[in-house]
Amino acid sequence: MKQLFNWLKKPFRLGIIYSLCLTLTVGYVLLDTFVIPKELASNDANTQSLDPNQTTTKESATTTAATITDTSYQDENISIAIATERANDTTFYVVDIQLSSADYLKTAFAQGSYGRNIKETTSTIAKEQQAILAINGDYYGFRDTGYVLRNGETYRDTPWEGTDALVIDSAGNFSTYSEDDNSLADILTAQNAQQVLSFGPTLIQDSQIVISTNTEVSQSKSSNPRTAIGQIDDRHYVMIVSDGRTDESEGLSLYQLAEEFASRGASIAYNLDGGGSSTLWFNGQVINQPTDGRQIKERSVSDIIYIGY
Repeated sequence: MKQLFNWLKKPFRLGIIYSLCLTLTVGYVLLDTFVIPKELASNDANTQSLDPNQTTTKESATTTAATITDTSYQDENISIAIATERANDTTFYVVDIQLSSADYLKTAFAQGSYGRNIKETTSTIAKEQQAILAINGDYYGFRDTGYVLRNGETYRDTPWEGTDALVIDSAGNFSTYSEDDNSLADILTAQNAQQVLSFGPTLIQDSQIVISTNTEVSQSKSSNPRTAIGQIDDRHYVMIVSDGRTDESEGLSLYQLAEEFASRGASIAYNLDGGGSSTLWFNGQVINQPTDGRQIKERSVSDIIYIGY
């Protein structure tokens, strides 16, 4: 013991021990924040994690055979048509969706669980849900704030200040609200909200573009891969996913993205997580070219929006 005490009396040795402890502490904090999966509880009582092969609104299978091509799906309840477009030196994909019921517009968590650092690729989550079509969601797990309400259950009600929330009600109608609105929780209850996504900004409101040419997501490039969703009419939706960050496809600005929704008659449109997360999956295949700027590869995300039974 005396030898240890004498050894510790050397100032530089105490410094070494202090530095080692600090490094280990910082390392653990970073791992806990960004790497270690941690399942969290919902804010609603008696809520359980979703089964990865079943959502809370799973319907029975359609009674008629579907007609499926490389770019379309049609049955008695769901109509999907995918068009590949080119503008602003960018390739993007426009999905026109018409549903007989809002029940077929769904969301799902990676691994069927809400929590921090719980991630899977969009295609993996889509296959687990037996989806027909899917896009990446808002990547709620990348941060600790922002409303998370999925399939009628509230998982997080901490506002992301300065951000718009997309609300989808039980009839499948879209609306957006600032998360700075202190009455948002009451609004969600009054609207019987089924889904709330937190990313933004709102691109189209009341059929008008509501952003400027300079509007951009924080720390994002002006031209980027993008994922966004809009509503044209009752149970009639449009999704747009753009490629970007490659020599073949530059990427869209938010304003250019809004223009594409406006030209297709969207009454409301909302920007979702983009960049390396942007993914469009249809009938077992990734349709776009997801990339982080270095390689064509799907990024693992925390959630998806999908069409399915």
